[in-house]
Amino acid sequence: MNNVFIYCEIEKTTVADVSLELLTKGRTLADKLGCQLEAIAIGTGLDGIEKQIFPYGVDKLHVFDAEGLFPYTSLPHTDIVVKLFKEEKPQICLMGATVIGRDLGPRVSSALFSGLTADCTALEIGDHEDKKVGKSYQNLLYQIRPAFGGNIVATIVNPENRPQMATVREGVMKKEVRDANYKGEVVKHDVAKYVTDADFVIKVIDRHVEKAKNNLKASPIVVAGGYGMGSKEGFELLEELARVIKAEVGASRAAVDAGWVDHDRQIGQTGVTIRPKLYIACGISGQIQHIAGMQESSMIISINNDPNAPINKIADYVITGNVEDVIPKMIKYYKQNSK
Repeated sequence: MNNVFIYCEIEKTTVADVSLELLTKGRTLADKLGCQLEAIAIGTGLDGIEKQIFPYGVDKLHVFDAEGLFPYTSLPHTDIVVKLFKEEKPQICLMGATVIGRDLGPRVSSALFSGLTADCTALEIGDHEDKKVGKSYQNLLYQIRPAFGGNIVATIVNPENRPQMATVREGVMKKEVRDANYKGEVVKHDVAKYVTDADFVIKVIDRHVEKAKNNLKASPIVVAGGYGMGSKEGFELLEELARVIKAEVGASRAAVDAGWVDHDRQIGQTGVTIRPKLYIACGISGQIQHIAGMQESSMIISINNDPNAPINKIADYVITGNVEDVIPKMIKYYKQNSK
């Protein structure tokens, strides 16, 4: 009762990284609230799925294992989660801001009249005072996300309705095992009590998952270009630098909108969120939308001809100069010192 719940996305029998990241965050939130962390696994052939989930500090795992529950379809997953939440009454529910989470989250929140904050970049526990009615609330979930086109960072609270629901994109939270030997309780539910035959009216006949064209999320080094690269040819220079230092090429939205690079390389609020060991920002001014997608990088180097560019404020090292002058020198230096 009144615990923190995480909906785990499962591809065949593998838990998605975004769900493991949310389990890590959920454990932190549960510790602060003094409650348990519970997880939901819905799919087919899930024997032993707890081995992937318990190490992240999960106290109870709700397993729904039956034919027809994988691949994901809206109706059975929605019915299961809604009915489970009516029984368990969680205070918080987190999901990934993925294709599945963006479909399931609104359905569940609508059925439970709970509300939902999408694409959060941070989650914290704190208090809230409603001065209009003179009422104070303790231990609410602060659902933090960029708003108004990224011009402000909004903190959203849900004082009355439960569960407090939020979705978070992959890469925003840090994935961290709590204890490899952590033991929780596995509850295997009778799926027939939660779904009806009508839930399976839609069947997946054929399913095709497109493989990622790049390794942007997993690469330890990312070289990213912005509008300051000037042209598509400018990105060819970045690609050469990336080859030399074994990095992936990313981009700001301005560079993508200009047609210089594909959308799947866009980093930021409307792109991907990454946390590489080294992030080299080339000709990127650093609007809040872009910073939201890379600010957790271990080290940030900014190359910009504007010494007052916003990204310089979060950079560990700043190189003031034109990218067309600086990058060739970097390429030459790395080639000389990698032999």
